[in-house]
Formats: sequence, C-alpha cells, structure tokens
Amino acid sequence: MPNALLAQLPITHSQIMPNLKEFLEACEKLGTLRLIVTSSAAVLEVRGSIHKLFYAELPKGKYANMHAEIFEFHLNMDKIKQVKFETGEAKRGNFTTYAIRFLDEQNDAALSAFLQWGKPGEYEPGQVENWHELKEKYGEVWEPAPVEAI
Repeated sequence: MPNALLAQLPITHSQIMPNLKEFLEACEKLGTLRLIVTSSAAVLEVRGSIHKLFYAELPKGKYANMHAEIFEFHLNMDKIKQVKFETGEAKRGNFTTYAIRFLDEQNDAALSAFLQWGKPGEYEPGQVENWHELKEKYGEVWEPAPVEAI
C-alpha cells in the first residue's frame, strides 16, 4: 500500500507494534520456564509455565496475572519498557541458555524468563525452536506498545 494511502488510515500505535499482553500470551508455547525476580536483597526463582493469564487494571497500572499451584505471578505491564532476547553460557555445564528479559524504565531486568532444562542442555521438545520463533517475530530487542485495553 502506498504511504499516502497508509497515512490516511486511522491506525493506532498498538495496531502497528504488538503490546506486552500479546507477547505474554505468545510465551505460553515456551513450555517450562525459570522465572526470576531480583531485588536489592533477594532473588526469587520459580519453575513454571506461562498459562491461563488474566488481566486487571489497578491504580498502579495494568497487570498480567497468573495463579499456579506453587506461585502467583503479577506483572505491571505499564512498567515494562523493553523486552530483550539473550543467549548465554550456563554457569554450570557447557550448554547454551535462552532468556527473555523484561526491562523497566532504568533498563533493569524486572523479570527474567529462562527456558528451563531437564538435564543440562536438554530442553523440552520444540522449546528452543519456539524461543527462536518469538525472537524472529519480535526482534532481539523491542519496545512493546502500551496496553490500551484489558
């Protein structure tokens, strides 16, 4: 479509750029993850998958929520300014790790989601391919559009 015609269409920013809600729902196909939240005094790591997300708009922002058997998850989507795909070398063992970092306004990781392995370097079938597919679709680093409606 020529740019002149495109300029006439009423297209919002969120129709061009995907938002975090859409991305989190796409992460459901990643299987078992190690979700990590780090504060100045502690690190919390849990194993689980992203599934059955539900959303709430609160005075502090728009939240993605999930209740699992052993943990609850609440992510203020308004605070996530960038999403980054990273590979690295495992701290123990000689294999590649696959992570998605959810970065805040200070470019700090508010949440990290690593593909979880069984034996070192052995991922669930299709897990690494699905990670690469998401990276290809969204880009190595991307800025999600604001979530306009829950």
